[in-house]
Amino acid sequence: MSNSIQRLIINLQLLFMKKFFLMTLAAFMLVSCDKEEAILTDELPANVLGFVEAHYDGKTILHVVKELDNLKTYYHVYLDNGTKLDFNRHGSIMKIEGLEKIPDTIIPQLILDYVQANYASEFIRGWEVEDATQDVKLSNDIDLEFDENGNFLRING
Repeated sequence: MSNSIQRLIINLQLLFMKKFFLMTLAAFMLVSCDKEEAILTDELPANVLGFVEAHYDGKTILHVVKELDNLKTYYHVYLDNGTKLDFNRHGSIMKIEGLEKIPDTIIPQLILDYVQANYASEFIRGWEVEDATQDVKLSNDIDLEFDENGNFLRING
């Protein structure tokens, strides 16, 4: 095979690799882009509104953000007492952050019992549900980790 044909083949291979890389990069960027938009309270799933009414009666929703992240949808609800509630696309609560006590009606009983027995003078001001764990932030900023059933695992540093 002549040198010019070999160079042509190499150049075509390089061109193909560059195009493939750029197309892969562009596809990745499209999929991984976060998009946030403010929405009206009326646009929230009904169970999110029901959760707020049931557990935060008398509190006002100040602001709602709908977030699209890697093909997942989240709703961030900000209340007038400084509490932020995060829900998944199904309207299930995922995280609560704030400076005030989270209502006992939200926190699993085993976690409430553990906190009362070991940190009686503190209250829960943060709670996050993850795949296999639940994280709790106390009013003294101690972070506790529990399994999905509410059994204590460890203090997070």
